[in-house]
Amino acid sequence: MAKTWIPMVHSEGEASRQAHTALPKGTFEREMGKEGFFGPAAHFYHSNPPTGWIDWDGPLKPRAFDTTKYADTTNSPWAAKPLMSNAHVKYRFAAIDSAMDHLVRNGDGDELLFVHVGSGALFCDFGHMRYAEGDYIMLPRGTMWRLEPDSPTRMLLIEATNDSYRLPEKGLLGPHAIFDPGVLQVPTLNDAFRAQQSNSQTWRVVIKRRDMLSTVTYPFNPLDAVGWKGDLTPVKLNWRDIRPLMSHRYHLPPSAHTTFLASRFVICTFVPRPAEMDADALKIPFFHNNDDYDEVIFYHHGKFFSRDNIHPGMISLHPCGFPHGPHPKAFSMGTAGNANDAPTLKMIDEVAVMLDTRDALDVLPAAEQVEFTGYVATWNPQGFRQQAAE
Repeated sequence: MAKTWIPMVHSEGEASRQAHTALPKGTFEREMGKEGFFGPAAHFYHSNPPTGWIDWDGPLKPRAFDTTKYADTTNSPWAAKPLMSNAHVKYRFAAIDSAMDHLVRNGDGDELLFVHVGSGALFCDFGHMRYAEGDYIMLPRGTMWRLEPDSPTRMLLIEATNDSYRLPEKGLLGPHAIFDPGVLQVPTLNDAFRAQQSNSQTWRVVIKRRDMLSTVTYPFNPLDAVGWKGDLTPVKLNWRDIRPLMSHRYHLPPSAHTTFLASRFVICTFVPRPAEMDADALKIPFFHNNDDYDEVIFYHHGKFFSRDNIHPGMISLHPCGFPHGPHPKAFSMGTAGNANDAPTLKMIDEVAVMLDTRDALDVLPAAEQVEFTGYVATWNPQGFRQQAAE
């Protein structure tokens, strides 16, 4: 039987007894950890912000991209903008304004859609479902599907390459924490699904396998199922059905907000929640070295209080290898976590989707076309003010 031994934690100099609480006055906490937030860690207490750089040279740096600058649209997810990728995940952005006149099938892995803007209908092997802003839709590998937007639709597509999406282990919290599986919705074989079935016209199915496309043409609509059964199906989850973990005395790490996971990455969802209330508790994201993961955040909705120069539709990339954390404006709210501060932040009003990858991501040309190159300078506006404004 596996044993969990009591660890011996060493301390030197001025340090907090409990991470993220009661920081020594005038200090900035930085966490250096292994395996995301699940391995051994050390906490440092600095006199200056770990992000207080005044210059940066070289390819490793925080980066940001603005998807609102994309003007072109498509009617196929295979024409989506490829933003970042590695051997285990592909991260893309699609703007689909018109009904797809063909079906698609991903032979490379499960697909996760996140609807940033828009609404409409999704048709697939399993039936019909409505989609709207804030929906996740998980499509198992091999599913045939297409969209009929009611309004212009903007969405993320996150492929688990040669892998499958799963739910996180909730442990002591029990199976109904964060979101009850009962809120998950599945497609139905309803009137809308039956109405689109036809033997009077040809339909194409465009299949992606090994990033190459093949087209299969049928003299009928292959979405012609009259029934199905089993425990493999697309599922839909809206961020409004997520009830986030909270602690009024301790700022939880991002991993506490894991929504989906694959073998080499996790998807986390940040949704509105009350801020920590304890006077000693850190009320903003803590500085940290996420030295085993690249971190990508898509900003969907709300006020991103810990970020400067960010608006909905933007994406930040913090690759592993350096400390990162909140922007200076977060500290101006009096939420630095020292007992003598007067906290003013009562509610965290933001919705964001985070991708944490165990393997380094390659930034692709489509992302570089809409890059906010001044992002690295925004942590120190006095030293980089001109660059950040460009």
